[in-house]
Order: sequence, then structure tokens, then C-alpha cells
Amino acid sequence: MPPAATPSGTVAPARPLRVAVIGGGPGGLYAAALLKRLDPEREITVWERNAPDDTFGFGVVLSDETLGGIEHADPVVYRALQDEFVRWDDIDITHRGRTLTSGGHGFAALGRRRLLEILHERCRSLGVRLRFRTPAPPAAELAAAHDLVIAADGVHSATRQAHADVFGPHATTHRCRYIWLAADFAFESFRFEIAETEHGVMQLHGYPFSRPSPDHHLSTGPFGPQNPSGASTVIVEMREEVWRAAGLDACDEQQSTERCAKVFAEALGGRPLRGNSSAWTAFRTVVNDRWSHGNIVLLGDAAHTAHFSIGSGTKLAVEDALALAACVEEQPDLPSALAAYESERRPVVESTQRAAAASLRWFEELAVHTDQPPHRFAFNLLTRSRRVTHDNLRLRDPAFTEAVEREFGCPPGTPPMFTPFRLRGLTLRNRVVVSPMDMYVAHDGMPGDFHLVHLGARALGGAGLVMTEMVCVSPEGRITPGCTGLYRAEQAAAWRRVTDFVHRSSPGTAIGVQLGHSGRKGSTRLMWEGIDQPLEGGNWPVSAASPLPYRPGVNQVPQALDRTGLTEIRQQFASAARRAADSGFDLLELHCAHGYLLSGFLSPLTNLRTDAYGGSLERRLRFPLEVFDAVRDVWPDDKPMTVRISATDWADGGTTVEDAVAVARAFAAHGADAIDVSTGQVVADERPEYGRSYQTPYADRIRNEAHVPVIAVGAISSWDDVNSILLAGRADLCALARPHLYDPHWTLHAAAEQNYTGDAAPWPLPYRAGSRRPPTGRTDAPKPRLTLD
Repeated sequence: MPPAATPSGTVAPARPLRVAVIGGGPGGLYAAALLKRLDPEREITVWERNAPDDTFGFGVVLSDETLGGIEHADPVVYRALQDEFVRWDDIDITHRGRTLTSGGHGFAALGRRRLLEILHERCRSLGVRLRFRTPAPPAAELAAAHDLVIAADGVHSATRQAHADVFGPHATTHRCRYIWLAADFAFESFRFEIAETEHGVMQLHGYPFSRPSPDHHLSTGPFGPQNPSGASTVIVEMREEVWRAAGLDACDEQQSTERCAKVFAEALGGRPLRGNSSAWTAFRTVVNDRWSHGNIVLLGDAAHTAHFSIGSGTKLAVEDALALAACVEEQPDLPSALAAYESERRPVVESTQRAAAASLRWFEELAVHTDQPPHRFAFNLLTRSRRVTHDNLRLRDPAFTEAVEREFGCPPGTPPMFTPFRLRGLTLRNRVVVSPMDMYVAHDGMPGDFHLVHLGARALGGAGLVMTEMVCVSPEGRITPGCTGLYRAEQAAAWRRVTDFVHRSSPGTAIGVQLGHSGRKGSTRLMWEGIDQPLEGGNWPVSAASPLPYRPGVNQVPQALDRTGLTEIRQQFASAARRAADSGFDLLELHCAHGYLLSGFLSPLTNLRTDAYGGSLERRLRFPLEVFDAVRDVWPDDKPMTVRISATDWADGGTTVEDAVAVARAFAAHGADAIDVSTGQVVADERPEYGRSYQTPYADRIRNEAHVPVIAVGAISSWDDVNSILLAGRADLCALARPHLYDPHWTLHAAAEQNYTGDAAPWPLPYRAGSRRPPTGRTDAPKPRLTLD
């Protein structure tokens, strides 16, 4: 393969011999050491603008996984780190005068300064040139004289900024202020302390990074003096408005440390805090479209950041260094190496950033959770990033997890998902919902044999509630020609066939209908023929809140509904609801999400009306609430109604989570029994943040702020996720779609895998013989009785 071209146009050798590293943090230093160790002939120089003993922050946390990589790549560094690490297993959570402890977590930490000293010594021993108190030349200048330039210059990377047109950086500044401090004693565990002050909620994150000296005298280790009482990192964090209300925005470093020590005096035992050029700052999440430019590559915080609440910054930087050095060694040339590095690391980093974002947002919304019962609050905090789950925590600390389950109300041996839940006059036998899924196989709005088999199979599969697809209230309200309806008596009779089967063949399973109108997203092809694409022929006119096509130049321009049109559609919903009651459905859901008609009224991006139905959120709610009232009036009093909403449009200027809370409150005030919390699909240029259970934080916020039952939905894929969401109080029910397409008996299998055999997940009598997983190999082999040396 040809050699790599640098940004200046020069050609680099396949194996870089001259390497420049911008930034002397852990990632840059470790990358330098590894590259030099792999090829002692390399000339490697690290530029660091600060002095060697200058460092900001105090302790760093590394995972066992990261340490394993270090041990394999450089045993010398690994042994030095092993000698310095402080290890602990417990997490203490203190809130409202009560401390709950969860064990089995396994942390390892050391002082950042000591980590840097170890890496300095390793670099020097290998022959890496360290240039302290020396700002690096611009990356482009270094690139012309070196084969490889590693930009490890941090969150404020000058390299990234200088080549922003190539790297494509995006930075998001978040809503809390925090400050890194230290205490001159060692906490016994990782500690979270919540302080509810007159100004608002503040939180402390603390962990030890230096052990107490055994003889309690100041001792000197291989890398300098040790504090005889040990030391701990202390991070104090709070919402921006709390920070300002408390007057901390006007405090200098000393005043801030004193104020924080006073607020958290009990956690600190009355001892002081100290800073190290510490300042209040707001966390910034950094992502880049690309990580390399010619022979320049980003590493660590220059390439990506993840919130400190999951202890990831140094860990990610060190893992970046390991991967970059390995790829340079393994690949035939530099372009291949840098491409392989990014390909390997980007999915890992993105997964970590998703977890960090969930954790960050949880702490941003901490005040929403402070009224939770103590064990639920602690469990919610521990599982906030979705990386720690109910099943995982049960392995780590069974006693703590059992206490959480008891507080929730789980009978012995009953997983949370198999506890009942009551909505008005309907008691669901478990918390699993088969989410509405459009099938696109109806003819002229009629449900047929496919719907009977599809919904019947999922009802036999054990879920507490099975929902139909969106059932349309008029022919013009269909999304596609394959959508079902409830606008004719014949359709109601066909649906009665389905509900009778469910009630007769799967007693105890509830079946619900979702009523909706497609609005501007109607008159489109079947999903597999081109989702959201207009029909090739036979289109029908569409209507909406405002004359805005879903995709300009692609979809129809809808007719803005006038007073007559609004009245007609409201009546269509009420008529469909009457037919749904006649059809035998147990629950009715009003579809106000995903950019369909009622959703189009709620979003400021799709409702530009200037009459009484547009403008403020109160006015945008007016028509959806009128429809809800009309449906509630004809729907049986003892049967529940839910409302599905899009809690965010995933687009600038669209619905916010604060709007979603207000929408939920409004529907609840009108009689909604639960809110089904989805997101997006309102505008075509949305930018969703996909990931496991990615919509659950919105359900959490609505449930705990609006105090209304919620259904969580969106990439919930395992029974462990369901149990975790329920126990943490993020939702009351969990709706799953794709898992039920993969496995119609998902709920029954979840029961079997958890050894649950109770009434909340009964196997149909004809299927009972299959209630145990079939064996996959021999089970009759004799067990060994002797072990011979």
C-alpha cells in the first residue's frame, strides 16, 4: 500500500518513526510509552505546557477491564499502578439522614499526580522526550515534521478547533455546575450524599484515592509523600439555578471550599476541603464526526468526553492509547491504522457516552427523585446509567436487592415484572405490555386472520396487556392502505372476533385498542415499500394542524383543519370509541404521538396556527383534549384510557421534556389513567439519541414530576431491563415491540428464565409441556468424583 499523505502533503512511512504527542495527560503519556516500547527506534516527543507536578483534579478511577489491558500491554506500568491503588467494594448513599450501603461493586483509584509520575518515569526509562512548560507547536506544523501527531490536548483541544472543518466537533454544555475538591482523609467507600438546602438540591460524589499510612506518620513512597490519613476526591454538583441562588457564583476557590464543607459537614466529619486551582464549571459533552486528519489523530477528551459520574475520562483516554498503539502495530500503513483505531474505539466510546448521558441527566433531574422511598431512591441512583441492572445488582449484593424488592411490594420469589397493576377497573396481572405495532396487512380497514393470529399469539404469550396497532378513525385517517380502522360496523365485528379469542383462550390477558388519525403522515406506502413515501397512485387528501408537509417536495401539503373539519374529526374519534367498546376491548389508548394528527397539534414545529388552537402550549393542547373528552364521554367509566405522547421531538425548537410533563398533567386532569411515553417521529429531520431504554428517562421524569402512572417504551429488550425500570420507579408498565415480534412468548420465557411459576404468567394448558427450556445436549454423563494431581 502507498505511504500516507500528511495534511501538508508530505509522505509518512507505513510505520511512524517520528511521533509528536500534544498534551501530557495520562492518555498522551501512555500512548507515547506504548509506541516507544513497541519500537525503540521511534523518536517520540511529548509537549506539555504545564510543569510535571501540575495537575488538576485529584483521584482517578480505572476499571478492572482497563487494568487488564494495561497488564497485557505494559507489565511495568501495571505493577506500579497495583502498588498504588486503593480498592473498595461498597457504595454508600446518604439521603434525608439515612445511609444505605450496596456492596460488591469493585473500584480501584489512585491520585492523578501519582498516575502521572508513574507514566513520566516509564516514558523516561523508555527514552521518550518529555518537554514540560512548553506549549506544542500547531498540529499542522508538527504534522509536516513528524509521521504521526497525537492530539491529546483535552476537552478544550486547540488541535480540534484548528481543524474543526475536518473533525466536525459538537459540544453540548449541560445544566449543572460542579467543582473538584479533595478531603485529607480516606472515605471508607464510594459515597453519594444528597443535601436538600433552602436553595435547592446539592450532591456530593466522593471516593478515596490514597490509603491512610499504617503508622499514621507522613511517609514517602516511590513517587513522593503520602498523606498519613489518606485522601479522597470530593465533587460537589448542583443545578445552575441552585448554584446561583446559593451565591456560589460569586465565591472564589477558598470561599467555595468552605461553603461546600459546611453543607456536607456530616459526610466530612467536620473536616475541611481543599482545592487545586479548582473552579466551578459546567460539563461539556464533546463528540467529533471524525477522529483523524491525515497523520493527526485525536485521543481522549480531545476526541470525546463522558460525564465524571461514571468515572470514565481517564479510563477512556488510557483505552484509546492502548487501541491506537495496537492498531499502529497491526495495520500495514498509517491510514489503515487510524481508520482501524476509530472503528474499534468509536462504538465503545458511544456506548459509554450514552451511559454517561443517562447518568448526567439523572443528576440534573435529581430533585424529581428525592421524595422516593429510601431503597427505591438508592436503587434508582445505582442503576441510573442503565449499566447496572436489577439482575446484576442481585449478584453483587443480594441482601440490598431483596430490601428494594420488599419495599416495592414483591412477594417472595416474585420478580417485579410479575406484580399486578390496577388502572381504573382493570387489574393487569403483570407489568408487560405488547406495544402497538402497525402490521399493514388490512384490506379496506378490515382486520383479518393475520390480526387474529398475531394478537392472539401474543396474548397466549403471557403479557398482561396486548395492544392493537393504531386503529384509524376514518378512511382518510389511515397511514397506508394496509391500516386497520374502526369507522364501520363490519370492522367492529371483526375486532370482536379478536377480543373474544383473547378473553376465551387467554383468560386474564387484557387487550387494548389504540385509536388515531394519521394527519399529514397519511396516504403513504406500506412500510416495506417505502416508509413515509407517498403512494404511487390512489392518494387521498390529508389534513393537519397547519399546511406543512412531512417532507417538503415529497409528501402532500396537508389541508389546515377549519372549525368544521375539527368537529368532524372529533366526532369520528367518539364514534370509533363507541365501536371499540362494542368490540370488547378492555382499554383504549389515544394516539397523540409520532407526528400523527393529534401530535401535530401538540408540537410547536408542526402547529403554526394563530387561532385558539395554536400558539401557547395551552392552546396547542386544546384540540387533543377536546378529542380526549369526547372519547372519554363514550368510553365505559370502569375501563381505563391512556394517552401516547412524544415527549420530545428530537429537534431544535420542538417539544421539550418540560412541555411533556405539562401535557401529561393536562391529560391526567381530564381523566387519563396513564401516559404512554414515546418520543420523536414528529419531524423528518429529527436527531434521536438511540440506545438501550433510551426513552425511559422521559417516562421517569413524567411519572415522578407529574405524579401520573406511565408506560415506558423504546428499546427495552430484556426482562432485566423491565425489572430495573420498575424497581427504580421510572415507570409502572413496560411496553415492548420488537422482542414480541422475535418471540411471541417473550413474557412466559422471561418467567421461566427467572424460575417464576406464579399466577402472573400462567402457561396455557395446551402449551404447559413446553414451559421448560428444552435440553440442548447430554445431561446423563456421570459426575467426576476424583481429582487427580
